Amino acid sequence: MKFTIIYDNEVKKPSLKADWGFSCLIEAQDMPPILFDTGASGSILLHNMKELGISPSTIGIIVISHAHWDHAGGLQDILELNKDAEIYLPASLGRAISGRKVVQVEDATQICQNAFTTGELKGIEQSLALNTDKGILVVVGCSHPGVGDIIDAAAKFGTVYGIVGGFHGSSEFERLSDLSLICPCHCTQYKFEIKELFPEKCLNCGAGMVVEL
Repeated sequence: MKFTIIYDNEVKKPSLKADWGFSCLIEAQDMPPILFDTGASGSILLHNMKELGISPSTIGIIVISHAHWDHAGGLQDILELNKDAEIYLPASLGRAISGRKVVQVEDATQICQNAFTTGELKGIEQSLALNTDKGILVVVGCSHPGVGDIIDAAAKFGTVYGIVGGFHGSSEFERLSDLSLICPCHCTQYKFEIKELFPEKCLNCGAGMVVEL
C-alpha cells in the first residue's frame, strides 16, 4: 500500500504548491485509488496532482473527512474531471451531487476491500482505517473528534499501526506511544513536540511525500 500527500501546508518538492489544507492518495493492488480530502483550492490540488503524475480520472473513490473548506474546497474541480468515482461524505455535510453515487456516512462501514470509514464521530468528522500488512493505518483530516477517540474507533478493524493527517490541537501524546508510524500534517499544532517525543517513528509531512507500507 502506498500513500502520497498531495496537499499540505508544507511541500517536499519545489515544483509543488503549499497551501492551508489537506489531501492524500491511497493506492494498493486490491483496491481502487482513494482520494482522501481535496484541500482548499481546486487549482492547487490539480496542479500538485499533475506534478506528481496523478490523473484525476484514475481515482475510484473520494472520501471527504468533514465539511470545512480546507478539506472539501477542491471537490468540485475533481468531479469535473472524474465522472465515475464513488463519493463518501459525512452525513452532516448533507450535500447532494446530481448524477453521482454519493454515500452519506453516519456509522462505521466498509468502503472497499481493506478500507473502512470510522463513521462520522461526534457528528463532526470521519476518518479512514486502512488494513495494511503492518496493521491499521488511520488517515485523518483534522481530528476534531479527538485523536484518542479516532484511534479507538479505528481499532475496531484491527491493531492500529500508524496515523497520518491533521491532529489539530490534540495533546493526547500518550495515545501515540504505541503506534509505529506517526505523520502529523496540516493543522497539527504540536508537530515539534510530537517529533521530540517520537523522533524515530515521526515523519515530517509535506506535499510530495510518499510512504509505502
